[in-house]
Amino acid sequence: MGDNVSLRGKTILYLVTEDWYFWSHRLPVARAAKQAGARVVVATRVNDHGDRIRAEGFELADIPFDRSGLNPVRDSKTLMAVLRLYRQVQPNLVHHVALKPALYGAIAAWRAGVPAVVNAMAGMGFMFISDSPKVKILRPVIKLAFRLLNNRRCSRLILQNGDDKKLFMREMGVRPDHIRVIRGSGVDLARFSVRPEPVGTPVAVCVSRMLWDKGIGELVEAARILRKRNAPVTIRLVGPTDDNPASIPQGVLDRWAAEGVVEVLGPSNDIAAVYADAHIAVLPSYREGLPKSLLEAAACGRPMVATDVPGCREVCREGETGLLVPLKSTVELADALEKLANSPDLRRAMGAAARNAAETEFADTIIAAETMELYQELV
Repeated sequence: MGDNVSLRGKTILYLVTEDWYFWSHRLPVARAAKQAGARVVVATRVNDHGDRIRAEGFELADIPFDRSGLNPVRDSKTLMAVLRLYRQVQPNLVHHVALKPALYGAIAAWRAGVPAVVNAMAGMGFMFISDSPKVKILRPVIKLAFRLLNNRRCSRLILQNGDDKKLFMREMGVRPDHIRVIRGSGVDLARFSVRPEPVGTPVAVCVSRMLWDKGIGELVEAARILRKRNAPVTIRLVGPTDDNPASIPQGVLDRWAAEGVVEVLGPSNDIAAVYADAHIAVLPSYREGLPKSLLEAAACGRPMVATDVPGCREVCREGETGLLVPLKSTVELADALEKLANSPDLRRAMGAAARNAAETEFADTIIAAETMELYQELV
């Protein structure tokens, strides 16, 4: 699948808010485009990954993204920078990743006459689950813009799960023939391989940005419940804080660590090693597109506990690869973690099923091939 795609003579441009996000989530797809003969341009806020992106043979353009803010003055500068770039580069296809790039990139592509547009939404994000007054005002405007921009003849919308497809059709009126479900950004099966469980007290690790809407608060409360029960399980948090409005303050994380209820390890550059040091993956998120952390856990052969919400249930399959719990539940979350901590045979069976799903459905080669087929269809 996707092996016969030729993009020779075509220019593909990726618009992503942060260079690290392109590197962690879109690199295999961009590599596949280059291997198919395309000139690849990456437009993003350049921070720590610029040299690595250029070393791949990609061209790099620095765009001043304010990823989480809702400042119209700053955002208008971003829009104008994207429009100038599109007129200068004249790409055959642009691939926008996440809400702001999809919104501003699609407007710029329309104004610049770009022949083909792919808008990829990696989940509904803060804009669709927040109750803040500013977001509530903006939401109808964004819904209207998404309907108009994604129903253009040259546009396609990539979503990561069937729940999001139904939502975009129902809430935003995006036509079903303009939507493709491509499940996540894929996982490198060689880098994330199965290693034996470590010896000692079972560890449940949550690999995530430290955001309230990832369910971190509920997980800490579940850890308190487990401690009261003297349950044999350690809860570990691995991931960075963020400039997202839902970010958990560092002071709160420090207090949790001082309380001793959870281990707070901060960000890691070796997530495969993080899972090798743990027995269970946990993600009590409020909503996901397709969570990369659970894909990586699956590839590492770790069973999982996650909320029964869109995105999470695509990877964490009840009774097969893990245990699903209701949204914002703390007792049920504690129960599920305790059950897996006490059941090594169940962990092994679910871990093996998770690895099989990673190999047959979620490998980055499969995702890249599906994306290349969409590109060829459009160009």
